Amino acid sequence: METTAAFAGFRCIDCGARHDAAESHRCPDCGGWLDARYDHGKIDLDHGSLTPDASAGIAAYADLLPFGAETLVTVGEAGTPLLACPGLADDLGVDAVYVKDEGLSTTGAALDRGMALAVTAAREHGATDVALPSMGNGGQAAAAYAARAGLDSHSFVPSRTPFVNKAMVNVHGGDMSVVGGRYADAAEAFRDAMTDEEWHSVAPFVSPYRHEGMKTLAYEIAAQLDWTAPDAVVHPTGHGAGIVGLDKGFSELATHGLLDDDAALYAAQAGGCAPYATAWEDGADEPAPVEHPDTIVGPLEIPDPAGGEWVIDALESTGGAAVATGDQGILEGAVSLAEAGITMGASGGAALSGAHVLAEQGAFDGDDVVVLVNPTTGNKEADILRSHLMSKGI
Repeated sequence: METTAAFAGFRCIDCGARHDAAESHRCPDCGGWLDARYDHGKIDLDHGSLTPDASAGIAAYADLLPFGAETLVTVGEAGTPLLACPGLADDLGVDAVYVKDEGLSTTGAALDRGMALAVTAAREHGATDVALPSMGNGGQAAAAYAARAGLDSHSFVPSRTPFVNKAMVNVHGGDMSVVGGRYADAAEAFRDAMTDEEWHSVAPFVSPYRHEGMKTLAYEIAAQLDWTAPDAVVHPTGHGAGIVGLDKGFSELATHGLLDDDAALYAAQAGGCAPYATAWEDGADEPAPVEHPDTIVGPLEIPDPAGGEWVIDALESTGGAAVATGDQGILEGAVSLAEAGITMGASGGAALSGAHVLAEQGAFDGDDVVVLVNPTTGNKEADILRSHLMSKGI
């Protein structure tokens, strides 16, 4: 497997064991999650070498990734805009608010960044098929990147997944199993299938490459803010790969002297399924599974998130927090940004509604710069947003 010169294999975040690039999923010693490591002395970076390039995809950051530009499976993901929202800054009582619009990525979702790496790794490990459980966005992304790599994909999605996602899995040539129930049911069907198949899992955190790709989000935010860290980043959170990736990305920039400060990271969740927010409020080290998850915002309905303690650690170490808001507030946040011209997905509304709660709690100062991450395009969740408007008589 051809990797970049600086890639030094993996470290298990549970037992600390080191493993080489031949490992593809969990730690063989304890079953813990793996995290990619680098020999940073072999990386010579400056601000110019990490400039966002929409045409190059995450290959623009290949020096800090496991695979070089010539190896990466890329479809021009990343390179998304950072949009100033001065009206929101006034509402939140801060100096500036920006929306990082990941809805303009290849398949309309932030997780394209991680899927590019995960599918590359699958191909490099000799896989012919990739598979995962998904609320929809991951299934579409897996199908798209697998098609690009010449692999087959298998997605297990709950029946309540939006039609657009289901359709696009098939349009990209992916195989899809629609499972009655919610995400936990789809995940169980996926695990059952994996016992009989030799498929390569690209599930979040099971593949150590999913969160690794998400760190490029931090590179872009820093570059777009003229190499300063925002004071806060609010990220709608399901499993938590975005939070872990942002933490790692900002830390790596600081290691190379390209950034002076870290950003406080905030996980925004839906009140009906808020394992991280509940753990944070209770002072727990890791989230407990939500017994009866219930939110209309599908990507946020992850009752037993894989990121677990790792996400809580990232929030704590950056001075951030986890916050939950109700569905109505989330949908209203998405619609209000759409009315300002940004095609915000329903899940992106959690960033805005969460930011309002954080502002009320005094989390922000008047001179703060706050970034809200929109993780998916509104076009995938148009029916949800339209129904919200109709419920208001609009």
